[in-house]
Amino acid sequence: MASLSRQLAQWVVGLRYDDLPPAVVDRAKGVTLHSLASVLLGSKEPGGQQAVQLITAEESGVGHGATIMVDGTTVTKGGAAFTNAEMAMAGGKLDSFRMLTHPGTSILPGAFVAAETAGASGREFLTGLAAGYEVMERLAADFIPTVMARGFHAGPVFGIFGAAVAAAKILNFTEDQVNSTIALCVHLAAGNLEGPRSGGRALREGAAVRNAMLAVALAQMGHVGGETVLEGDAGFYHAYTGNNKGQLTYSFVGDTQTSLDKITTALGQDWMFLETLYRIYSTAGYNIAHVDVTAQLCAEHNIRYEDVERVEAVVNWLETQYPSPAFPSRREDAAPLPGSTPYYTAYGVVQRGFPVLRSQRGDTAGANDPPEVLELMHRVTLIPSHEMTLFGPRITIYTRDGKSYTKQATGREFMWDFDEEARRIRDVIPGLPIPAAQFEDIIATCRDLDRQDRADRLIQLTLKQG
Repeated sequence: MASLSRQLAQWVVGLRYDDLPPAVVDRAKGVTLHSLASVLLGSKEPGGQQAVQLITAEESGVGHGATIMVDGTTVTKGGAAFTNAEMAMAGGKLDSFRMLTHPGTSILPGAFVAAETAGASGREFLTGLAAGYEVMERLAADFIPTVMARGFHAGPVFGIFGAAVAAAKILNFTEDQVNSTIALCVHLAAGNLEGPRSGGRALREGAAVRNAMLAVALAQMGHVGGETVLEGDAGFYHAYTGNNKGQLTYSFVGDTQTSLDKITTALGQDWMFLETLYRIYSTAGYNIAHVDVTAQLCAEHNIRYEDVERVEAVVNWLETQYPSPAFPSRREDAAPLPGSTPYYTAYGVVQRGFPVLRSQRGDTAGANDPPEVLELMHRVTLIPSHEMTLFGPRITIYTRDGKSYTKQATGREFMWDFDEEARRIRDVIPGLPIPAAQFEDIIATCRDLDRQDRADRLIQLTLKQG
């Protein structure tokens, strides 16, 4: 049987736009819009501005490279990918796959660099995105908690593969070149948990996509990466999960055995990409359902803050020990603080929503929060469970009149279509560095991306006019 990287490469090279189900095309358009909104917001945040300053100082004057979004400076391809990824991360409007990875923060910057380089059409861009997301998420799916338990951050460790595959597809690589791209990503994959645990700031998807651009460039020049770099005895899974037998340290549902064969099973038929959801609030993804599901429960039964005695939420156990039970830096089952899960649950009761423009930096400050939220969060109890799906809490509100009301989330509430994404992301418009009409052009272009001659028109639409 062909190696894992070879099977993936064969599928990537053979994939055509016409092979994509309508739902996959729709999701690819949606994650594009979501990422661009985050880049625009992140351009105003310290982390995004620092990345722009770093790369423009180091790389200004490059004649043939790629564009830093919003800013407009031409820098190296790796520099543009890094900067755009850092702005996307700083903006906080991320997509999420199985809680601990944010594919769009690496895949979209890599895909845009390739699209600008190749003058790719919207259809070519969307096909590359679908390939990148599907490969990354299949490589990551069952292994995320185990990778985190070994001290690696699964986001950048797997994100490099998605960005590199998307770029390789858009650049029309051969099977051998795609195979080598994947193999080279094994050498360049990185990401660690200890920095943030000890007072530092993580280097994550920005570095992953910069390394992805190096892997792509090397493969394009003919660098041969090898065959069994994923499943081999000294390969990727041995290094990052401790074995190449599918044995897991942790999993989301308590199952500690999987198979590497699952990575390519029904490839192109069952689209894991469709599990990608939108993190509309700038907070840990597992908190978003606590806002919306609780708000819906209150609206359905006309429950007011004054009516509530207490709230219970049964949640997936890994959502209470972020980022890993092996190295928890945020215990959501401890005393509630502003920015904790009980805080967001209380927001759902009191405000029936959460400010979309609240930045990640303001999450834990508690400044300007309604006093009712800060009081009610102490009456919210989280109950960890190995049986609950990710992002699918079961919320029960007990009222002062002795009644109780329950709403079970599905975990799919934030896996919406493009129209819903466009409706909800418009709430960011007052915080953008571009006029509302220009952002509406971005929405319209994303909606019609499969009819666009050049996908990089979207890059130009992020630039400040004048």
